[in-house]
Amino acid sequence: MRSKHALGPRTDSPARGVLRCLAAAVLSIAFASQAAPPKPSTLTATDVLAQSAPSDWQPVDPENTLYLELESGRVVFELAPEFAPKHVANLKALVREKYFDGLAIVRAAEDYVVEWEDSDGKRPVKTAATTLPPEFTSASSAGQPFVRLPDGDIYAPEVGFSGDFPVARDPKTHQRWLAHCYGMLGLGRDNDPTSGFGSSPFVVIGHTRNLDRNDTLIGRVVQGMELLSTLPRGHGPLGFYEKLEQHVPIKAMRVAADVPAAERSEVEVLRTDTATFQAYVEARRSPPLGWYVQPAGKIDVCTVRMASRPRAAAPAK
Repeated sequence: MRSKHALGPRTDSPARGVLRCLAAAVLSIAFASQAAPPKPSTLTATDVLAQSAPSDWQPVDPENTLYLELESGRVVFELAPEFAPKHVANLKALVREKYFDGLAIVRAAEDYVVEWEDSDGKRPVKTAATTLPPEFTSASSAGQPFVRLPDGDIYAPEVGFSGDFPVARDPKTHQRWLAHCYGMLGLGRDNDPTSGFGSSPFVVIGHTRNLDRNDTLIGRVVQGMELLSTLPRGHGPLGFYEKLEQHVPIKAMRVAADVPAAERSEVEVLRTDTATFQAYVEARRSPPLGWYVQPAGKIDVCTVRMASRPRAAAPAK
């Protein structure tokens, strides 16, 4: 290896000196902009939601809502058929044939997923398909709603929200996909990409963006996430429970549209095509000073944490 001193001293030309000064100036500006504190929001995210108008929210469609009934309560899912229409339809077919009734949550992997399935493989599939082409991505087009976030992403060229779902996309390939953020609902599979037909749903309880475009996501939890995130962790391989008595029984799984109106959990979600949503993002991106000494001034798609709430009953006429 040649020593760095073997090249000898270097004599700068006037042009080289000018270029070096210009480079130093650019670096100085760049570092100054990085060091400059972000302008804090005047409101907290909680303040933004508290001051929102009823028109800033929209109800979740009962036909695209699932209930997972556990002994501890109900988990409510909003489905995203525009991203995975075949898998959403197939999961609803499984639910409607009561495939999941009496099964159990069999896996709670730390910082990863909670998953439920027929652990002994004896539950028959009656009406649903048992193989489906993967829907890891879908085509993107100019007419689709997309609210882009300002700070970029390490997993995709662009990230933002389509409706109230976290989305990544690539303008060069014209592909988009749901992001594996906390609370997202997906369908487990074996090595064969066509094997994830819906018999093993999972919910993300950690950081799993590395799974983007490797399995099919079909929705997200909008109520009851704490019933899944606080489950005891499995200590078997891949976080599966080692003993049958550790399994968490499932009472039933239902499409909300099939449940009597009086027994439904009416939920509404924050619209992303509003000024309120922009304020909500900025409040999480650069929260007011106080507890925060140095707000981050940046946000990624999974830290927006989309808001949902019980829907107020309509006033009696």
